[in-house]
Amino acid sequence: MTSRTAQLHTGSHDLPVSDALADFMTGQWATAPLPADAPRVPGFARFADRRTRLAARFPGERLLVPAGELTVRSHDCDHRFRPHSAYAWLTGLTGEDQPGHVLVLEPDGEAVLHLRPRSPRDSGGEFYRDRKYGEFWVGRRPDLTEAGRLTGIRCAHLDDLVRHRADRDASRDPELACVLSELRLIKDTWEVGRLQQAVDHTVTGFEDVVRSLPAALRHPRGERWIEGVFQLRARAEGNGTGYETIAAAGAHACVLHWTRNDGPLDPNQLLLLDAGVETDSLYTADITRTLPLSGRFSPVQRRVYELVLAAQDAGIAALKPGASFRDFHRACTTVLAEGLADWGVLPIPATEALAPDSGLYRRYTLCSSGHMLGLDVHDCGRARAEQYLDGTLTEGQVLTVEPGLYLQPDDETLPPELRGIGIRIEDDLVITADGARLMSSALPRTVDGVEEWMAGLLEGGLPLS
Repeated sequence: MTSRTAQLHTGSHDLPVSDALADFMTGQWATAPLPADAPRVPGFARFADRRTRLAARFPGERLLVPAGELTVRSHDCDHRFRPHSAYAWLTGLTGEDQPGHVLVLEPDGEAVLHLRPRSPRDSGGEFYRDRKYGEFWVGRRPDLTEAGRLTGIRCAHLDDLVRHRADRDASRDPELACVLSELRLIKDTWEVGRLQQAVDHTVTGFEDVVRSLPAALRHPRGERWIEGVFQLRARAEGNGTGYETIAAAGAHACVLHWTRNDGPLDPNQLLLLDAGVETDSLYTADITRTLPLSGRFSPVQRRVYELVLAAQDAGIAALKPGASFRDFHRACTTVLAEGLADWGVLPIPATEALAPDSGLYRRYTLCSSGHMLGLDVHDCGRARAEQYLDGTLTEGQVLTVEPGLYLQPDDETLPPELRGIGIRIEDDLVITADGARLMSSALPRTVDGVEEWMAGLLEGGLPLS
């Protein structure tokens, strides 16, 4: 007889076992169904309407929206799984047990969720031998009946999924991906509530960071300390961070997407912290504050900060239903360009630097001043320009306003005292009937407000240096 220890095939994730162990594992397991009152997916009542709206855009067509697959991190270790945002938006399923699952909208509009159900304990041995999906390795999955009760969707085994050449697959079909982005542009009240929850937890995470500054300042990789402190809050309160945290001290703040976070903290410098908690429902916040590591801004730091704050104030004032999406960016950059011209940094007047055939001000502020926010930190990115970037703002949209100045340490157009200063101020806002509501108002934005806030968290404002 061939032992099962020899049945480990190339590329398989089966655990080799002896015949004796295989036989021993097949019996004497108690039934363990999910409780009959197990809660349905959060927001349960909203998802059927979303699926109906999507199906109506493609009448008579078969639509596939995959959750996505596991991605290898190293050898046989995978990255932590997060379902694709469109799949989560249509099903409410957001957990790490979703890899490989596919939502299908049949031509008649019926939704069928093809998934990997719980494996039986009395045959096959998948539950303990499959090191990638077996529940002894990664946790329990619902069976088909349980999954149907939790989601309100008819469920079928993943092995029963038949793919047709004419199917539209959201992972490969640009038109379907575009429509899924556009349907998510306006958030309902439940979604705004989840985003507010993400913002509130993020505020707490920023408070944690400030309290940790004395220890972070002592560590040779203080940026990593800051990143870890925020990550602790994000994992404790939600699914984790919605994107890689930027903890950028000193000149690192001039690197727009600094995520190495391997530098020390200097009390004479600033810390740019760009971080957001992602809730268990996968909605994320996106907030940036630039903090003086001494607890107080120096005169030159204050001067740069107040220009960026004035730009953000102008951008926020431009938010209202019917305004062009680009209006708030124009408002932010106008203030920044005028300030740079007043400082004598720009070689031409601000009006000339802002002209489309010039843009010289962008040497000091390359990126956009904000973006849509939701299940993705840069939400709805597959939407058509006329619906998003060239569109108009609508009540229920959630977005960031985040102007910044990034004054590179080697930029000889700048006076020495300005070189190496990077400042961004970013807040999350929801468009209302008559303007916009600042969802992240619990975090101070002004120079005095930031200093007082830090002092209160640091035992009455004791100096850090």
